[in-house]
Amino acid sequence: MNVPLLDVHKHIETMRPALMAALEQVVGHARFIMGPEVQQLEDEIRQYTGAKHAIACASGTDALLLSIKALGIGAGDEVITTPFTFFATAGAVANAGAAPVFVDIKNDTFNIDPDAIEAAITKNTKAIIPVHLFGQSADMGRVMEIAKKHGLAVIEDAAQSIGATYKNRMTGTIGDTGCFSFFPSKNLGGIGDGGLVTCNDDKLAETLTLLRQHGAHQRYYHDIIGTNSRLDTLQAAALLAFLPHLDRWAKQRAAHAALYTESFSDIPEIITPACAPDRNHVYNQYTIRVPNRDAFQAYLTEKQVGCAIYYPVCLHLQKCFVHLGYVEGQLPLSEQAASQVISLPVYPELSAAQQEYVISSVRAFFGK
Repeated sequence: MNVPLLDVHKHIETMRPALMAALEQVVGHARFIMGPEVQQLEDEIRQYTGAKHAIACASGTDALLLSIKALGIGAGDEVITTPFTFFATAGAVANAGAAPVFVDIKNDTFNIDPDAIEAAITKNTKAIIPVHLFGQSADMGRVMEIAKKHGLAVIEDAAQSIGATYKNRMTGTIGDTGCFSFFPSKNLGGIGDGGLVTCNDDKLAETLTLLRQHGAHQRYYHDIIGTNSRLDTLQAAALLAFLPHLDRWAKQRAAHAALYTESFSDIPEIITPACAPDRNHVYNQYTIRVPNRDAFQAYLTEKQVGCAIYYPVCLHLQKCFVHLGYVEGQLPLSEQAASQVISLPVYPELSAAQQEYVISSVRAFFGK
């Protein structure tokens, strides 16, 4: 049996009638840039998350970059974040002219360790970017406590966590801004790139709205230097078709995750995902840890079980950040995670037969 890590084709096929109707509507009115569906999506995401404002943009990466710029962070400033995340988290900081400062993660949730944040704060620190990795919120209570104590902004990287909560608050609504991605592999994925920023501050929302459209309230009249980061109307229409199903899909992901965790409970070599009691997990990825990861990955590939490593090289050890002066061994928990993690198929359309094949393949590798 061939079980892909993610079956975008099957996902789209289940939504084809609604998707095609939504796209046909956009083709009919031909307002491909900032059409009415963009405003409608912003309204619906705002209502879904409980945020006061939602500003759509071209990608999750742009959501981070626009947030950093809107908060006035740039050259000479430092932003504390995790090295165990997708490149965009730190790349956006660097592209704004600031310097990312990496601190280690919690060993159980893979998320930034709040206890490590405070020791990394300097006079140049302007913000913290916690990442809600794989679909579970970071410890936002502690992060916000530290940020308030030191007068720092908080930019939530919620690219993988739409629908996840921390103490019944949606991720992306706790910090100064929340940054979401609609890349096709996300729980709410579009049919191309897309992103969105949430915030609760009127002035910040106005700045974000200006920045995404060349800094102009009125065409050809530019108040600030912005960029082109508008969400295509076609993408907004597709996302509107998918959004009503988001919570159902998250429940299906959680059900798959629960079955995996139960099925691997008698295998001491496998560490299954931990979920903190004050938050829920929406499982953008189901990520386990195994000591002999590379051999395990090769075995699963041979068995045609989709798997992937998120992420094989920590950001503090990436070639592009060598100038920051980090060395191997400096952030040991992040580095250990990078050498042990592997993600298994958890998408909503995963059939019972497919999941049983994944489970039996995993168990066989460990002699079960």
